[in-house]
Amino acid sequence: MYNNYGMAISTARPSACPWLLLVFSLPRKGASLRVAVWRKLQRYGTLPLGNSGYLLPNNSGNREKFEWLATTIRGAHGEASVVEVQSIDNFSSSQLMKRFSDARSHDYRELLKVLNNPARASKKSSAHIARLRQRFQEIVYIDFFGSPIREQVERTLAAMQEPQFKSAPPELDKVSRSAYRGRKWVTRSRPGVDRVMSAWLIRKFIDPKPRFVFSTEEDKPAGAVPFDMYEGGFGHCGEDCTFETLTKAFRIRDRRVSVMGQIVHDADLFDEKFGRKEGFGVDEVMKGWARQNLKDEELLQRGMQLAEGLYQSLRDAER
Repeated sequence: MYNNYGMAISTARPSACPWLLLVFSLPRKGASLRVAVWRKLQRYGTLPLGNSGYLLPNNSGNREKFEWLATTIRGAHGEASVVEVQSIDNFSSSQLMKRFSDARSHDYRELLKVLNNPARASKKSSAHIARLRQRFQEIVYIDFFGSPIREQVERTLAAMQEPQFKSAPPELDKVSRSAYRGRKWVTRSRPGVDRVMSAWLIRKFIDPKPRFVFSTEEDKPAGAVPFDMYEGGFGHCGEDCTFETLTKAFRIRDRRVSVMGQIVHDADLFDEKFGRKEGFGVDEVMKGWARQNLKDEELLQRGMQLAEGLYQSLRDAER
């Protein structure tokens, strides 16, 4: 079945239709609404199709965005429909994917101009780099089909930040994973974002059967491995939070773990180094649970479940 715009409309299950189309009309007196809708469409990474509407790949996240935007438009006395599209007669799927990729390539090139502008070299402070990285993440979020320029921007950003990293103490360069299996790991009570994420990292990549205990600095149990304690063990190192220290010390090379390190860093150190905001949500949830007077062990287990959920949600970071 085709509509008036040459688009094949299907009533099959959502996964059978690769595209979502938002078709709408706004009331004549609605300049502010028009601007708001346009900004959201830009932020969502939509592909305009002339007078036909705006296109996105069909997935649950994009569907939710379109449905909420359609609800907003209808609530302002406009008309809006979200349509599943099987195909478009004058554009093949590969042509549509290329148009999405070209749009993101344009965004990446604009960001590269800022990154490579010699006149701004003196302004590359941590806050400035954080804003650039945040812009990069915004583009990555809507880079549905993997623009080839993405890696170039990522390398440029990494090169800008590299001088700011401080290496771990020499003793951490000689860490052997086998020596940290089946160990008791000790940290401070009332764990927050860095400690719960670090505990998750330990269990996931370092020690499959860790025993976690809580203690003050003065009463650390003999033989336990401290983490995120103020003295000894694995803690903050230079500009790194505990999660980053563990990642480097145990040479964990996992793309999603690298992203999580940025998230934990920004939430724990508040320096906006990476322009990541996700960790603040995790931290607020941990604070909420702590106010419920949950035991330390329960807080840690729940926090590690959050960490695992975050890890699984970052699959796109590996592409």
